[in-house]
Amino acid sequence: MTVRMGRRGVLGGLAAALAGSATAQEAWPARPVRIIVPFPAGGTTDLLARLYAQRLTETLGQSVVVENRGGGGGSIGADVVAKAAPDGHTLLFHNLTFCTTTAALEFAGRAPHRIEQDFAPVSMGANVPMMLLVNPSVPARDLREFVAVAKERGNLFYGSTGPGSTINLVGEVLKRDAGIRMDHIPFRGAAPLVQDLLAGRIQFGGDQLSSSLANIRAGVLRPVATLAAQRASALPEVPTAREQGYPSIELLGWNGFFAPAGTPAPILARLQQEVAAAARHPEVARRIADLGAEPGGNSAEEFGAAVRAQLAQVRPLVAELRMQVE
Repeated sequence: MTVRMGRRGVLGGLAAALAGSATAQEAWPARPVRIIVPFPAGGTTDLLARLYAQRLTETLGQSVVVENRGGGGGSIGADVVAKAAPDGHTLLFHNLTFCTTTAALEFAGRAPHRIEQDFAPVSMGANVPMMLLVNPSVPARDLREFVAVAKERGNLFYGSTGPGSTINLVGEVLKRDAGIRMDHIPFRGAAPLVQDLLAGRIQFGGDQLSSSLANIRAGVLRPVATLAAQRASALPEVPTAREQGYPSIELLGWNGFFAPAGTPAPILARLQQEVAAAARHPEVARRIADLGAEPGGNSAEEFGAAVRAQLAQVRPLVAELRMQVE
């Protein structure tokens, strides 16, 4: 049976749909918003999340609070968001290790979630270059020299933010490509990793530039490579890994917002608009730049495409290296 609807009916239906969409958007947020950071407090991801939370509290008219849920290379906190109500009141602020940890869990057959199915990308918060670092006791000024030292000494330790994390993947790829030996020491976050690197209990590790910049400038940590496609503007003298012959460990250093899958489109659109506006705010942009990072605020489509591209890059590496998440 064909149902005919007059012009008045079509317009009425359209108006109702638009009104419903507007109501859904206006109703959010109805209570405080949680931003789950899947790492301990003190690292770059935590600092950026708190910077955004402060600004969003001012613009949304509701408290926006950061909750740290560390462990599992970031998978524990991420799963909290995957299982949260898709109403815009629980968000995830994660970084590039989201891809490697999820890929490792998928390889092990025990992934509690899948990024493409269980999360809705909102926007990049900041692009933060990842740096490979050594303790100054290691006589290496760049990655090539570090490889030479590792081949000579053979008993080095490298730290990561957990099995399956980005630096765990980078360390294993470097061992494969350079033909060196290093023992892996996992930590629950970047802050304790850097503490042991500073103390010389490990010789090699990685951290986002923003949280390691002060230590680099003080001379207590030495960068040997930038993992991004271009040299970091804050440290233009540090060559990229690709420039030094290791293109497989080139990675985009994103930190960004996700919502649970199924979050209504009007709420996602408002979230993206608010994050983008916060990224453009002069004080927020200045503080991000002070961390050696670039403000985000791109569209959900652009951010989602970047995350999917990184997943496509790391999944074959994880499978080849048979990486596991404990």
